[in-house]
Amino acid sequence: MPRKPRFYLPDIPAHVVQRGNARQAVFYKPEDYSIYLNWLHEGARKYGCHLHAFVLMTNHVHLLLTPTTPESISLTIQHVGRKYVSYVNRRYDRSGTLWEGRHKGSIISSDEYLLCCMRYIELNPVRAGMVEHPAEYRWSSYHQNASGNFLNNLHPHPTYLSLGKSQSERAMVYQELIQSSFHPNQLLQLRTCLQTGTPLGNQRFRNQIETLLGRQIGQTRQGRPAKKE
Repeated sequence: MPRKPRFYLPDIPAHVVQRGNARQAVFYKPEDYSIYLNWLHEGARKYGCHLHAFVLMTNHVHLLLTPTTPESISLTIQHVGRKYVSYVNRRYDRSGTLWEGRHKGSIISSDEYLLCCMRYIELNPVRAGMVEHPAEYRWSSYHQNASGNFLNNLHPHPTYLSLGKSQSERAMVYQELIQSSFHPNQLLQLRTCLQTGTPLGNQRFRNQIETLLGRQIGQTRQGRPAKKE
């Protein structure tokens, strides 16, 4: 079966996930997380990506990025992937692939779903039962988004900046958002869009993207073709 074409568009944010091969660990020691982030920031600067949120889990990573070109995200992921795989194989005397095929990605309507995606990413360790609050997990962007103090090359998205007039106001509103519950359908929609490559947004947003690209994208009707009469 041919691969579904993956697409990113300039100035439209995207949720990206990359998993370890066979769901195996990709981070083993604390310094591994730091080294991955250093190369992620290096690749983002080199290829024109703005990183808004991230979480590094034991066997996968979630990223929220806005590209400046259609190739920015793929080139950034390739950059960090090549360097990090080489580092892991050398450091832990292993060989072969580290990641599970190609990364998955879904573009996002910034007006309606960006903050939802940020919360989803930073609450990953809580859903996994690793911590009770995202502040307890070191390897995520929560500490910057919840404080408004953007270090380590994290770029606040305009939707985040609209939460308040000052750094402290935005941080307070974001902390309250983290505590709020997801709508029952939000998690399912976010995961389905990521798995299928469907844009995450309302139907108008999806129609706009399809018109821009000139083709249908994401989910299509499944099952066998209908028999001709």
